[in-house]
Amino acid sequence: MSNTAAPTAAATTIVPHASDAARSGPAHVESPTAYDAILLAGFGGPEGQDDVIPFLRNVTRGRGIPDERLEEVAHHYRHFGGVSPINDQNRELKAALEAELAARGIDLPVYWGNRNWDPYITDALSEAHARGHNKLIAIATSAYSSFSSCRQYRENFAQSLEDTGLADTMTIDKIRPFFDHPGFVEPFIEGVRTGIQQLREQLPDLDVAKEVRILFATHSIPTADAERSGPREGAAEYRDFGAGGAYAAQHLAVSEVVAHAAGAGAAWQLVYQSRSGPASQPWLEPDINDAIALLPAEGVRAVVIVPIGFVSDHMEVLWDLDTEALETCEEYELAAVRVPTPGTHRAYVSGLIDLVLERRDGTPASERPALTELGPWFDVCRPACCENVRAGFKPAAAGIAP
Repeated sequence: MSNTAAPTAAATTIVPHASDAARSGPAHVESPTAYDAILLAGFGGPEGQDDVIPFLRNVTRGRGIPDERLEEVAHHYRHFGGVSPINDQNRELKAALEAELAARGIDLPVYWGNRNWDPYITDALSEAHARGHNKLIAIATSAYSSFSSCRQYRENFAQSLEDTGLADTMTIDKIRPFFDHPGFVEPFIEGVRTGIQQLREQLPDLDVAKEVRILFATHSIPTADAERSGPREGAAEYRDFGAGGAYAAQHLAVSEVVAHAAGAGAAWQLVYQSRSGPASQPWLEPDINDAIALLPAEGVRAVVIVPIGFVSDHMEVLWDLDTEALETCEEYELAAVRVPTPGTHRAYVSGLIDLVLERRDGTPASERPALTELGPWFDVCRPACCENVRAGFKPAAAGIAP
């Protein structure tokens, strides 16, 4: 793979496609960087019935999954007319980011590209380059550390630079995983408080501490991938995160913060959703529906479902939570509310711009906000973090190889 422009004498290049301040691989970049644009990187989604199977082929590329099996997943999208909400949500987020930048008097254009559907990341990079913008800071629409939520975006950045012929011209850094940044966490705290109040209105005699369970839901991933999330053993930053690796540890830490701040003493647990793959492959558990089924025997009468793993109302939220999980609650006669994702909440949008500015300004790590003891997470991903067990390591931007 081609590297970025020749490194300066003060910075040895060990991070491909990185800015001068990041290319030597510091865990936290504390030198200012003059970015000239923001790359908003999304997952992408179909926008009509004819798009559904081609989109799912993109998502599962290289796995050899036949269309017959993809159609089993496609019914989630077909239920909503073949349209995923995710592209419109990213259009709204892009507009909100642009409005926040304008309000602060910051001249940074925002380019939006997806990993799996139009507009693609390659389209965004080509547009940025055509307008003379070649020093990009990326915001991935995912807050946590794992292959699918961090490294895969970084691999897409590297591949897109190669595909556009911009590998020797353009640099792409990435804001840190923001799972415990106040801008991401505060909307959930607000949502849980509101949700508990709604349950109290439905059930005036409800004992919140004894009869409410807060279920923090996130996307399940293969256990083997989860164990490889975060810095690997042998790295200076390595720590034993326990079962589920950094991915589970980050979710648990944030859930505890939200529950403590807003839960009114209610018990809580982390649950998983949207599992795919063969039954023989272990994935993170428990599934949210299995967890709900056990609650009545524990004296629980009401549930607050918190999509803590999602930044907006993706298809997984609309189907797995708003459809399946709420139906399971109804089956077991549990009152239930699902709290909002951050979406374009003012605190979230403002927080994303703050994350960009901490890189632009080289803010010392000691001055960066983080609501758990795990943060602030790394600006430059550490070597061998977030390996995809099935595919191994591919070239990636914004991190130390491999």
